[in-house]
Amino acid sequence: MRSRWWRAGGTAWLGLMLLAIGLLPALRRAVESGMATHMLLQYPALLLAGALLIGPVPRRWQRHLQAWNELGIAGLLASALAMAVLMVPRVLDLALVDPRVENIKLLALVLSGAAIRLSWHRAGTVVQAFYLGNVLPMLVVVGMLYQESTTRVCNAYRLDEQQTVGIGLVWLSAAIAATWLFALRPGLAPGASEPQ
Repeated sequence: MRSRWWRAGGTAWLGLMLLAIGLLPALRRAVESGMATHMLLQYPALLLAGALLIGPVPRRWQRHLQAWNELGIAGLLASALAMAVLMVPRVLDLALVDPRVENIKLLALVLSGAAIRLSWHRAGTVVQAFYLGNVLPMLVVVGMLYQESTTRVCNAYRLDEQQTVGIGLVWLSAAIAATWLFALRPGLAPGASEPQ
């Protein structure tokens, strides 16, 4: 029990450090100055920070949270909706010029990461597949739109940056899908013995 608490506390410190570094004004401005680093670096980093920070929350509190999160559906749905809104080009533009939108974006990403961690194992394979079957195609569609658009969809970023992000989103969704499918087959993990 104590070792579990220390491990969870260690991941929380890592999440807190990741969040603190990401919130440094100079670093945040540098990351958000490029569309690729904004969407493909800052977004995943904040999701990861939220997932790490929720680790040491006492089990009693987690049970209260899970009372409304049957099969992880509510948490995964909330995270999917948040990410769908945060990928809208207008939101990206506003986050750069309106501190209120920026703060809501940061909070939504951290909370989404926490919700995914609280919900993922509770969801089971079927709900996980449903979640990924909706979120990953959304990433692919947005990525394809970014690649094929001949005009800038974000006023703050160049057309070539937009196309780079489009390619990155497609590859990211493919990597997530491959990782999840691989995790379903632990017997095929490196070093595992092949079935006879």
